[in-house]
Amino acid sequence: MRIVTLPETAVPGELKLQVAELQEQAWPGPPAPSTAPVHDPVLRPVSMLLLDDGRVVAALDLLSKRLDHAGRTYAACGLSAVVTDRVRRGRGYGRRLVTAARAVVAEGGADLGLFTCDRVLQHFYEGAGWELLPGAVLVGGTPELPFPSDQEGFDKVTMAGFFTEHGRRHRTDFPGSRIALHPGEIDRLW
Repeated sequence: MRIVTLPETAVPGELKLQVAELQEQAWPGPPAPSTAPVHDPVLRPVSMLLLDDGRVVAALDLLSKRLDHAGRTYAACGLSAVVTDRVRRGRGYGRRLVTAARAVVAEGGADLGLFTCDRVLQHFYEGAGWELLPGAVLVGGTPELPFPSDQEGFDKVTMAGFFTEHGRRHRTDFPGSRIALHPGEIDRLW
């Protein structure tokens, strides 16, 4: 098994289709599997794929942007579309990939990693080195059309990692806060 990390636009079409099939397993419904880009290019999407003999068994995307919070600016990166082939779940593949993603984010110069997950997955992400930001709400979408992670019908928690001195010094600004991520209309909440 090996992990391949590429800009989303550089992922070969066959691998993109395999990722789209895994995403369809996890989140059935439109759109149909495609080789088209999934994320807003402004967020500099990077795909991480765990391959077993050329077959994608787990995948995720990293999205990055500048984040203004509590009067400070941060280089932020988040996990998006984390998925493992349902017939291979429970074997540690997802954890291996999410742990590797944390290392990529840390080594890539981001001040912090920040994303939401379903509450039931909190311990999975904690096991891969991420930490819970209690009471924190990510506000996605745009300032004009916000898409908060605490909206009715969602049961999300916010996870984070603080990787630089700047990020670690101000980590107390994040728990219990509303964090205006605003990644746009395509990636409404990464």
